[in-house]
Order: sequence, then structure tokens, then C-alpha cells
Amino acid sequence: MIIRMAIAGGALLAALGATSPAQAQETGLAAIHSWVSVGRKTCMESHYHDGNGTGKTQKDAEKAAIRSWESFTIWEYGSPWGRYAASESKKTTCDKTTAGDFSCHVASRPCVIKAARVTKGRKRP
Repeated sequence: MIIRMAIAGGALLAALGATSPAQAQETGLAAIHSWVSVGRKTCMESHYHDGNGTGKTQKDAEKAAIRSWESFTIWEYGSPWGRYAASESKKTTCDKTTAGDFSCHVASRPCVIKAARVTKGRKRP
């Protein structure tokens, strides 16, 4: 009985979209795009993700747009791809709304940082 309840509870959480450690890993969907090496990163060759945000200041709107970009990218590809700071070809546009707030849009190519090789306790370039 307890096992059935645990299985049912797990299925319910999955159906409701609850986050689990497994969802933080790569989803495998990134493989549908071509990749290129950019320094110590692997980036999507020509596929961009977008994020939109609003805020009372331009800085707040930019932060909201970046959070939007990161949350969607993590959902689609997994957390290794979801760092806006690591992405390439960043584009940002912001406008002041008629209400006096700001609205921003960001776009960039998702990237993952390549793991450094470790040999006998030393990092190799």
C-alpha cells in the first residue's frame, strides 16, 4: 500500500511539472541543433533562445528577461545549457512603456562550458 502511494505521488508530481534532480540534468534535446566550439565552450551554432521581462527600471527589466531566457533554456535542454552569462551572440533591446516601466528582450545562443581535464590533480588547458 505504501509503495503504491509513493508511486502515485511520484506520478502526480511528474504530471504537475515538479522539479526533480533528474530534470536538472541535460534533456538530450540540445542534440537536435548543430554545435560549435567557442573557446572553452560548446555553443549552438545558429539556434537562439529569447527572453522577455518588464520592470520599474531598465536594470530590473533586463534581469527579468535574463531569468526568462534561463528558465526556458533549462527547461528545454537542462541546467548545463541554462547560464545566460555563458551564452554567445547576446542581443538586448529595451523600451520604456507608456506606463513608465521598462520592457526588455534578450536573445543569445545557449552554450555549455567544457569541463577542464584533470590529470594527477592538475588542470590541463
